[in-house]
Amino acid sequence: MRKIIVEVEMSLDGCIGGEDMTFWKHAAPLRSDDVQKYLDDILFEPDALLMGEKTYKFFAEVWPQRDGKAADYINEMPKYVASRSLQEPLEWNATLIKGDVVEEIKKLKEQPGKSLVQYGVGELTRTMLKAGLIDEIRVLILPFTYGKGARIFDHMEVSVMKLLEVKTFDSGAVALWYQPQESE
Repeated sequence: MRKIIVEVEMSLDGCIGGEDMTFWKHAAPLRSDDVQKYLDDILFEPDALLMGEKTYKFFAEVWPQRDGKAADYINEMPKYVASRSLQEPLEWNATLIKGDVVEEIKKLKEQPGKSLVQYGVGELTRTMLKAGLIDEIRVLILPFTYGKGARIFDHMEVSVMKLLEVKTFDSGAVALWYQPQESE
């Protein structure tokens, strides 16, 4: 069975970047070589991506403009997009998840292959977390405060997490790997 891994980058005060390019301008200098290797390792781990509509639109605009090994890999891999408003056909090697999102993602997990990665946190994350579909949440905390925008677990229910791994980086960034646990 494939694992579902959620990867998110956030500021020290819990803000996530999303489409806010000023967040990424602050984050970029903190991506030391070891942070970039960590992010590349995550990118090359799955054979498909899971995305909500906002991430899909943002990534589909940004990634096809890039070149290099990482860009080639992400541009070629299949993407599965959860959306209530997008219509097929989707561009950028993407497939719209139709019907019951939870049931369709369960089917994706059961298929042979490597893991599935979701970048960012949002409504799709909440849905998968509530349904017990997420195997790992990898949080990269970047050493700056941002003070605005969405926070990593806004609008989420109580979820107990088991710490799996901690990584520290030259820039002062820290990666925390968690496994969601059954909540009582």
